Amino acid sequence: MKRIVVFLLVVFTLNSTTQSQTALGTLKYEDFNKPEYCGSSCHTDFYMQWKQAMMSQAYTHEWDEIEYFKLAIPQAEKDNKVAEVKEGCNGCHAPISYVSGDVPPPLPSKNSRANESVQCEVCHSITGFSGDIPHNFNYIMEPGKTKFSSRVGDMESPAHKIVKTALHSSGDFCGICHNEKSPYDMWVKSTHLEWKEGPYSKEGVQCQDCHMTKTEFRTASMGTVYKDTKLHLFHGAHDPGKVRGTIELRINPDIKEAEPGEVIKFTVALFNQKTGHKFPTGSVEDRIVWLDVEAKDSKGNIYHLPVDKKGFDGEEYTISTDVLAYQDMGIALDMPDFKGVQRDAVPYGDRIFRMPYFDPQGRMTIQQWNTSKLGVDYRIGPRETKTETFTFNLPATLPAGEMKITARLNYQLLVKSVGEFLEVPKEEFTPLLVNEHSTTVTILD
Repeated sequence: MKRIVVFLLVVFTLNSTTQSQTALGTLKYEDFNKPEYCGSSCHTDFYMQWKQAMMSQAYTHEWDEIEYFKLAIPQAEKDNKVAEVKEGCNGCHAPISYVSGDVPPPLPSKNSRANESVQCEVCHSITGFSGDIPHNFNYIMEPGKTKFSSRVGDMESPAHKIVKTALHSSGDFCGICHNEKSPYDMWVKSTHLEWKEGPYSKEGVQCQDCHMTKTEFRTASMGTVYKDTKLHLFHGAHDPGKVRGTIELRINPDIKEAEPGEVIKFTVALFNQKTGHKFPTGSVEDRIVWLDVEAKDSKGNIYHLPVDKKGFDGEEYTISTDVLAYQDMGIALDMPDFKGVQRDAVPYGDRIFRMPYFDPQGRMTIQQWNTSKLGVDYRIGPRETKTETFTFNLPATLPAGEMKITARLNYQLLVKSVGEFLEVPKEEFTPLLVNEHSTTVTILD
């Protein structure tokens, strides 16, 4: 009978839409154990997995630090419309600082408790979310001796009680921070919503199935080995192994033999066979994914092939060109005449898979809090195949022999020109090869 009562209480809590989210300054740092408390003896493997994941670096990650302290705070102090981001960014990047009212938190170099980022007790203190849609850190937290999880287990923990919730096994849990609306009411992060609208959600595949993969493992050092333990890997956009191979790539010509002066059309098919959301996702304003096609003749000469235009509205933002953008960085940097930096910083004519964000003045922005409008969404959805064509007018001087044509899909966490301008560590904008494929054409005498 006791188990039934606990279950009913949990379900009521999770389904409630009337409870208020845990607000700024309503709790204290002392309400949360440090992650080392969890990882020193009981949950050692989970702790070490978490330490290697971005969850443990949500506040200390250098690009996040630069974006928050160099751009977000200064603009929030000048523009009342976006003033909320001075506090709100911490709701997901440094949650215990937010609920403790310590905002803005000290710089990461001060090594305060903000550096714990999304630590163990953040997730395991959440009992639900406020409202109908999880977003903008609308979590409801109840820190204490009871921890909320997707499993109770068959052994009683000596350190705390455990209550199983349906939420901890659901992608809705992730949406609390992986959906975000800007102060202008724009969905600037919608990873959870993309999953919700896609095929995987309908088939019962949850975010945790890919980002907390299951294996035969102990949940605690002295605990039971379960066949479906969820590892605390949280691997995603910052994990090269997760990103590589996300999109399958194939290129084919319309003819296999040609003479100099003829025209060949190449078709590239891109199939998203791996992600349960769109690619790229998350910080879409920062990310850049582009398709580059090159031909190499029998003498080793290289020819860059620009993508064929399709003619859809907003396509100009999906083909790389020589244009400046991101002028609104000048607001925070006290540079009123700032002309911007290169919008794309990839080879001209390449196809870009993105959704552009625009500020109130209609300029493309990488500042999600300053986004008042979204452009064309030309990303690759889950299980979607996009095709792109590249028309090559063969030069009259093309040497005879085999010509190799290679399509490469590249990925960067941050647009290179922005990273260089703000002095972000180079690894943040170093290209990662997602996939490549080659074909050949014989050039006749």
